Amino acid sequence: MKMLVALLSLLALTNAIHLNGEEGDGQCNYVNLTLEPRPHSVSILEFGAVGDGKTLNTLAFQNAIFYLKSFADKGGAQLYVPPGRWLTASFNLTSHLTLFLEKGATILGSQDPSHWEIVDPLPSYGRGLELPGGRYRSLINGYELEDVVITGDNGTIDGQGRVWWDWFSSHSLNYSRPHLVEIVDSQYVVVSNLTFLNAPAYNIHPVYCSDVHIQNISVSTPPDAPHTVGIVPDSSENVCIEDCIISVGFDAIALKSGWDEYGISYGRPTKKVHIREVYLQSSSGSTIAFGSEMSGGISSVQVDHVHLYNSYSGVEFRTTKGRGGYIKRVTISDILMKNVYKAFSASGQCGAHPDDKFDPNALPVLDDITLQDVIGTNITIAGNFTGIQESPFTSICLSNITLSSNSGSPATWVCSNVSGSSESVFPEPCPDLENTYSYSSSACFSSTSNGKSAAL
Repeated sequence: MKMLVALLSLLALTNAIHLNGEEGDGQCNYVNLTLEPRPHSVSILEFGAVGDGKTLNTLAFQNAIFYLKSFADKGGAQLYVPPGRWLTASFNLTSHLTLFLEKGATILGSQDPSHWEIVDPLPSYGRGLELPGGRYRSLINGYELEDVVITGDNGTIDGQGRVWWDWFSSHSLNYSRPHLVEIVDSQYVVVSNLTFLNAPAYNIHPVYCSDVHIQNISVSTPPDAPHTVGIVPDSSENVCIEDCIISVGFDAIALKSGWDEYGISYGRPTKKVHIREVYLQSSSGSTIAFGSEMSGGISSVQVDHVHLYNSYSGVEFRTTKGRGGYIKRVTISDILMKNVYKAFSASGQCGAHPDDKFDPNALPVLDDITLQDVIGTNITIAGNFTGIQESPFTSICLSNITLSSNSGSPATWVCSNVSGSSESVFPEPCPDLENTYSYSSSACFSSTSNGKSAAL
């Protein structure tokens, strides 16, 4: 067994994170993390784990990671998970660690709620997202960490979420559902080369993080899995999501930043996010969503070269009175849509409140949103932009968009309490967005070049 450990140390292919100051062609903005081998590696087998899909291995994962903490100041270490089905409840990662899942390795989330610890709500939410009070700890966790990699040779993390979905739908839960991966208040985080299946709620949730790179992953839950979400950057900055395939019950990618007075007080925005080269499918939500929990603000977001298909909604901006915060400086370009009921949406009447302590006069701002270079087929509603009377949505800029319907009649637009400009859009948008020659139009289209906003 010592020989196995030594061999794994030599063969550790994906490990320590380093920042690369040079941005290569076609790569994500903001984040360019390179990986170097860890000098130390152990197998989960060394700690008594059994990969039969039945034996609970929580203690083995916890003990292995506790042991590997001793290598944090020696270049870090790798925990190797070989082929097998490794049943476990929650465990925490440590800094300077790589969790590597070999091809054929599957980490299975326990379906026994007694195995899951109850933890406090996130401070920017003030309560569990689904129920007041605490929430179940996620399957794989990290808190105040640096240099963390979750990767593999297309290994799998399976939350076995069906029981959780049934409990959620039958209102049998006392706490909010767990996620598959939640990394909190950490920096230099990589998630790559893995398959995520059947999450109880979210799949990957970086919250209060910086420098996060999520690349080459596959995420899937069944269409009927209630409110299951793919990737949720939350009050985080410098985030790159690329080369991913996501198909889930609700939102594929959702950007958030806290809930009402709790998010306003915490005051940590989501900013500098680049999403590119992804294939997204959402059964009942949106393939790309902003909010509705966005009280800390969302800004400087670039989305390009994405495919959206077989979904209820393409791109949605969600907020409501009492939410506060802002969504601004967003550029979405080079989009292909197919079989999407509603291509674009911005709603000022979306989402509930955590409690009755919110300030109804906390009005959100939605401004400087550019949607350009879009081709959509079999689209029913081109856009539904419904702003807030006391705080209209402004500078909605549309350019080079063609949306066709298979019904024989053109896709429709609905607008109220919004203003903006359009250029080369079919079908023609509502009059609120047709102001082609105004100052606001000039501001719209002079700020974009080759699908990138100057503000970014």
